[in-house]
Amino acid sequence: MCGRYTLKMPLLEVAAELGLDHPEFALEPRYNIAPTQRLPIVTGELPRRLQLMRWGLVPAWAKDPSIGNKLINARAETLSEKPAFRKALEMRRCLVVADGFYEWKATPYGKSPQHIHLQTNGLLTFGGLWESWRDAEGKELRTFTIITTTPNTLMAEIHDRMPVIVPPEFRDKWLDARTSMAEIDALLVPLADGLLTAETVGNQVNSPRNEGPGLLDGPASLF
Repeated sequence: MCGRYTLKMPLLEVAAELGLDHPEFALEPRYNIAPTQRLPIVTGELPRRLQLMRWGLVPAWAKDPSIGNKLINARAETLSEKPAFRKALEMRRCLVVADGFYEWKATPYGKSPQHIHLQTNGLLTFGGLWESWRDAEGKELRTFTIITTTPNTLMAEIHDRMPVIVPPEFRDKWLDARTSMAEIDALLVPLADGLLTAETVGNQVNSPRNEGPGLLDGPASLF
């Protein structure tokens, strides 16, 4: 599962690293991104632009947009089987931009929040899917989900799932609608070992109401 992540990197730097046009919106550095928030992604529809969409996928056929609260993640192993994800996998793939994510590690003292990021502290692009949904009045809602896969060696010590992380050299291929499903399947794998690191952070991150750089501080000492 991936239910919380960070995007501290300024959007201008994000756009420059991804070779995108100048962002058309502003976003403050985020240290505790949570579902239902509107967040920047890149789609194959507009591969040169960052777009804001709501986290929690609402399929076009859904009667109620609240279904998005249950579809913040999509398991890589069953994407082609699930009606909510099957068409999006073929036609509406996206990259979710981040520079870290949180997961909670079980310990004898309770769950310990971990901030996982590249050892270089660089940009991450999660493999995602997006959808367009309209209400009875025709108002459009655009949403996305983050695909998860089995863990690499580091993540296996923390959790049994991790987000699919698309490496820089495969970002264009991921977004391109002409890419075969066999090639896409080959990208639905854990990130190679040795690239990520994990740091224990304080329990303040447990609440999505909390924000700010202090969330990345280590846990308070008991002594």
